[in-house]
Amino acid sequence: MFDNKTILITGGTGSFGKKYVKTLLERYKPKKIIIFSRDELKQFEMQQDFDQPCMRYFIGDVRDKDRLRRAMRGVNYVIHAAALKQVPAAEYNPMECIKTNINGAENVIDAALDNNVEKVIALSTDKAANPINLYGATKLASDKLFVAANNIAGGNRTTFSVVRYGNVVCSRGSVVPIFQKFIDQGRDHIPITHKEMTRFWISLQQGVDFVLTNFERMLGGEIFVPKIPSIRITDLATAMAPNLPQKNIGIRPGEKLHEVMCPSDLCFDTYEFDDHFVIAPGIKFSSRSNNFDTNALNECGRKVEIGFEYSSLSNPHFLTIEEIAAFNIQALL
Repeated sequence: MFDNKTILITGGTGSFGKKYVKTLLERYKPKKIIIFSRDELKQFEMQQDFDQPCMRYFIGDVRDKDRLRRAMRGVNYVIHAAALKQVPAAEYNPMECIKTNINGAENVIDAALDNNVEKVIALSTDKAANPINLYGATKLASDKLFVAANNIAGGNRTTFSVVRYGNVVCSRGSVVPIFQKFIDQGRDHIPITHKEMTRFWISLQQGVDFVLTNFERMLGGEIFVPKIPSIRITDLATAMAPNLPQKNIGIRPGEKLHEVMCPSDLCFDTYEFDDHFVIAPGIKFSSRSNNFDTNALNECGRKVEIGFEYSSLSNPHFLTIEEIAAFNIQALL
């Protein structure tokens, strides 16, 4: 579906954007791929790896609606990956996080509607479910904006959906590169924020593939959640540095002990499919059905049980230390 299409990626110089571009170029023949981001150095560096004729690099900030509106002219699909993601940084700089993650989301929606874009997928995070930190709260607000945008569209063809997943292995800011840095520095221990901490585990390629497939699945208004394994942070540290002791340093500001992707409060709107969940919108759409038990690929789901919660702690699938080690973390760094 991406052959001869124009795709724009906000925050496209990040880990996700690079992998998404690489995958698009390997599997499809897009007309244009537009990288929209605010860092000229990262764009220059990315251009050294991706300089195909279809590539375009636009310097701009999602806070700037006019620049977004111009960048989306002639665009078919948008992936909104731009965000301020660092939890402690957001706690100390709340207004900056709000301007990018909430106001920026609104600008992406308005620009997409103004340009009659076909489909928009916004990337979310497990931290948007039952948020306790500002980053999660802004992403929850962003998710709500993208869901409601399907009503705002009216007769416009643009549809909006959200993809939510957990920590991406080896992405910028994740714990894996931090652990590896300590190992490379010859530290005498691995710092652990809490020995009971768990997290969802997904590779960058899995995340990209999930988004690609959901462009075909989406009806508009749903939140897609992949079925992925969990890990214990202590097991990750052991897999990466089996001979180093672990030292508990305490949870950082705004950090959770465990993460949730499908809250129990939304069980009445949650559907289970073979390899993913869908959280249907709680609001009613004026222009079409609110039936989300069958997607655009004719895959069928069923309502989850009352009280169901998809949590990194209660997840039935945990990776063992051996499975984590076999993931070949070094090759991903």
